Amino acid sequence: MGGNCTGTQAASEKRPHLAVLLALLLGAAPLAAQIPEPESLAAPAPARIASVHAAAQREGWAPQAAMLRATALRAYEHDKLDAALAWLHLHRWAALFGQTEAEFVPRWIQAVQAARVAHPNMPRHYEARPRPLAAGVSPGLQAWLIGQAAFSAEFFSILSPLDYAPGVLEIVETLHRADPARFRAYPSLALAIAVVGDVPPPPNWPHGQVTPQALPRRLAEPAAAFAWWVKQDRAGRTLHKLARLGADELKFVVDSAAPATELEWAQGAWSHPLSQLPGAYQAIRYRNDRVAAGAMVWPGGTYRLAEILATGGICSDQAYFATQIGKARGVPTILIYGAGNDGRHAWFGYLDANQKWQLDAGRYAEQRYVTGHALDPQTWREFSDHELQFLTERFRELPAYRQSRTHGLIAAEYLALGQGRAAGNAARKAVNYERRNQEAWETLIAAARAEGRDAKTVEALLREAALAFQRYPDLEAGYVNRTADSLRARGQTSEAEAEVRRIANKNKNTRGDLSIQQAREIVRRAIATQPLAEQVRAYNSAVDNYGRGAGIGFFDEVVVGFVEHLLGLKQKAEARRALDRARIALKVEPGSQLAGEFERLAGAVQAAK
Repeated sequence: MGGNCTGTQAASEKRPHLAVLLALLLGAAPLAAQIPEPESLAAPAPARIASVHAAAQREGWAPQAAMLRATALRAYEHDKLDAALAWLHLHRWAALFGQTEAEFVPRWIQAVQAARVAHPNMPRHYEARPRPLAAGVSPGLQAWLIGQAAFSAEFFSILSPLDYAPGVLEIVETLHRADPARFRAYPSLALAIAVVGDVPPPPNWPHGQVTPQALPRRLAEPAAAFAWWVKQDRAGRTLHKLARLGADELKFVVDSAAPATELEWAQGAWSHPLSQLPGAYQAIRYRNDRVAAGAMVWPGGTYRLAEILATGGICSDQAYFATQIGKARGVPTILIYGAGNDGRHAWFGYLDANQKWQLDAGRYAEQRYVTGHALDPQTWREFSDHELQFLTERFRELPAYRQSRTHGLIAAEYLALGQGRAAGNAARKAVNYERRNQEAWETLIAAARAEGRDAKTVEALLREAALAFQRYPDLEAGYVNRTADSLRARGQTSEAEAEVRRIANKNKNTRGDLSIQQAREIVRRAIATQPLAEQVRAYNSAVDNYGRGAGIGFFDEVVVGFVEHLLGLKQKAEARRALDRARIALKVEPGSQLAGEFERLAGAVQAAK
């Protein structure tokens, strides 16, 4: 084992230390035991990074990963958090570059399927060759990436299991090769383009009320997009300085559905300051005639911004127009959609001059659109506007979170090594530093299971996590539901249902969407496990307890599914009774969009055999 060399050691004992120095000079592959402890307690020096890179070019990246992880853990165990994080980033590059497509692709496909974000626009086949991911990145760029501490931190903080890493790295390589100086000046912009462009967007992006003929679901070619955005920023046409935004914000700029020619038109058509961006929504004349005719899909053959401005549209068109106007001016924008009492609606959010997310542009308070949903352009996963609180609060920039993140990342490494106790200890430190570190909570829970802790211990951790996220109803409800699942698994059905009712009642007035989710799960569980009579009883209870005044969201998530389920069982009379019960509970206003939806479903019931 390597260690400190002292003047009293024999010459033969000094040779390993001299060999390490020679390795640093000549680029020989270092072994885990050859990195002296004093060196491991500081961030890797440029010479060490160069030697790792040289060894990887000869032997591959995979053999370097274990040595670098061991060094990171050694620094951590000596309470050298900054050094541990720096070594850990180096390890993660080696692990990423070293895995083969054959190893990565099956795991990625499994993650995509589990998250339910696969869609028809994705390729039917992804190559899973035995070549390492490093093969798609030039040696020069590899050397730059592993030597950039800030970029490494941002890269690994944003990279998701749902990102197609070979595609991300290919785009990063393309942008760097096209103009290395531009890449170095705008690395976060390049990263945003890479994580958004790794897979094509889905058919319902940016919204589903326009045909693919009118709006092809295509992103701009990465190199052209990168050059265009940099040009706009340098010409002073953006309302945010793009070089000052992070990739987690810039991904909401580069996800433009409008081509560059339309974005340039938008710059000329809308020259107002950032504070007036909400006016872009109102600039589109609302087409009540389309609503009255039930023409919810854009009727035109094209979907150009100028055409929308000239002819007017409904809320989805207003939101689309406003988001593209914002993106054209370098403003992160999000198209948001939601369900209120008597109809569906679309509005938008944007990053204001104080770098705070404003999420209510075009959102009508009187309609009680409690929660909006949007698509994350990085993963194409649906998320709620409340999740953007994490970005707005900017707690990830605080020193406490940085310490929490390091402990959490180290905990994940211990867990991967099968060291449950060490993983649990590190994860506990992480959540003690910052209670909002959700990844650390997940590691803490997984570590408890890895140690073989009983279900009650795991439930206690789930309840503790729910308490930590009580200001974030989506997350709190998720942990409560997992607690209930655990209780059911060990036969504590009544206690499980009490947990579900408690969180549903808590959110009933302020987060109706979460109460609707609870109702939907109650009905789905009954369908999966109970005879028909019990299914009907569960549905009736859900309607009575959660459906009163709940509006179109409850109709979409609970009523439609159960009525269609009954029709599939040839239970026409039960389907009619289920629909009538919901109509009374939801308090349907005549002439509303919800009334129309009820009439259409009633027609389907009547026509059923």
